[in-house]
Amino acid sequence: MERLLQSIRIEINDKIYLKDPESSDLGKRIIEQSILMIDEMGFESFTFRKLGERIKSNESSIYRYFENKHKLLVYLTSWYWGWLEYKTVFATNSIADPNEKLRKAISILTQNIKQDVSFSHIDEVLLNKIIINEYSKSYLTKEVDQENKEGYFVIYKRLVIRLSEMIIAVDPKYPYPSSLASTILEGALHQYFLKDHFPKLTDCNKTTTPTDYFTDLVFRALNPNNYG
Repeated sequence: MERLLQSIRIEINDKIYLKDPESSDLGKRIIEQSILMIDEMGFESFTFRKLGERIKSNESSIYRYFENKHKLLVYLTSWYWGWLEYKTVFATNSIADPNEKLRKAISILTQNIKQDVSFSHIDEVLLNKIIINEYSKSYLTKEVDQENKEGYFVIYKRLVIRLSEMIIAVDPKYPYPSSLASTILEGALHQYFLKDHFPKLTDCNKTTTPTDYFTDLVFRALNPNNYG
């Protein structure tokens, strides 16, 4: 099983990068160190020049992989959603009961992230922090519609569709499955942000987790007969 998990590869739209960073040791170092640096200094302060100094490589070598740091952020966010998708599919594939399957999916998609040894060059815990703090910057741009047409956000959209299908399986008459699914994904990030920075604006704390909140929210929204 461990070998199987280590063979998993998150497929990213090749329009996001110029050269696949997974194809070389330098590319993997670019991904590994960019996660560390963005977590340390924030996306605004992060530059390819600073990254080049960190990895002891020319700045120009980084531009062979990514056109700009926005594309790098899109790559990182795409990888994160792809990683969560694979974890969700793997954990729910054998669950027959729709309620149990949805509960498991909500748990995976809203839980506190732990390190995944299957991907040695990516710190998923730090990447999760980056997604919480920086994800919106990957799509709140003037180019979002064109990038959407080119498939930059296909993994995230696919994950929303998977989750919405699980919602429909629990309550086929629920009228807003896509809205609820995207609320779970985006809302979980927001609740973790509030918990860390504006604790008075959320009920999530050391004892009440975002998973508790969204599980309650979802099953109250669906057919009441399925709640409890």
